[in-house]
Amino acid sequence: MKHILLALALLCSLITASHAANIVIMAVEEPDNYDAVNSMKGFAEKELRPLGHQVTVVVGDRPVKHHFEDLVAALKDADLLILFSRRRFLPKEQMDAVRAHLDAGRPLLGIRTANHAFIPRPKDVVDPGLTIWPEFTHDVLGGENAGYETKGMPYTVSVPRGIKTPLLEGVNPANIRGYQSLYKVLPLAADATPILIGTAGAGAVTPPQPVAWTRSYGPDKARVFYTSLGAPEDMQIQDVRRLLVNAVKWTLAP
Repeated sequence: MKHILLALALLCSLITASHAANIVIMAVEEPDNYDAVNSMKGFAEKELRPLGHQVTVVVGDRPVKHHFEDLVAALKDADLLILFSRRRFLPKEQMDAVRAHLDAGRPLLGIRTANHAFIPRPKDVVDPGLTIWPEFTHDVLGGENAGYETKGMPYTVSVPRGIKTPLLEGVNPANIRGYQSLYKVLPLAADATPILIGTAGAGAVTPPQPVAWTRSYGPDKARVFYTSLGAPEDMQIQDVRRLLVNAVKWTLAP
């Protein structure tokens, strides 16, 4: 029996190792970014590293705003980029590294403010040494950045009719509530597949919006998953965390 248990343990370790990946998380700490740094560090520690993944959290603005120190080196060997950052305009070398990651067909998982990761506001003055990418939301994520609904919160979540996907394995959408705001993201790209829909309650004027979807990007078909969930209250919901773990697995699938 002891030998059988040892063999099973070895087999489990080999399976874990075979699915292990090098994951880079880009996050920025600021009042309007939903405690992204802490939530991503917690997600890495509690959900990703126990699965055998190597995770590097690259925090922006340390020490210079709009700079993600060591991002270029981290992305060279990254199997997956997780993006949870808002309105940051990168030095060309760093933005080129993000583009190169995607152009090589390597996947992206976008969380909440990735919806406006590289888009300046009209009042923003962008240093000429920095690079914006306003088309990222439409061209890569496959959605729009058209504002948000704050009435009728928390919004409820449901699955579009006919959708069956491993991304929802172990996820009960009825347990999910969106507490901060419902992002307006329509219309989605023609090749995007919504897997969760958010519907605000009484007083809202915004129609139901996709809150999670998948698509591919570029000639090499980089897998892309995006969810507008990700506020601190959302991250306390076990089904949201399970959705993100499933998304990591899906994006890394061959």
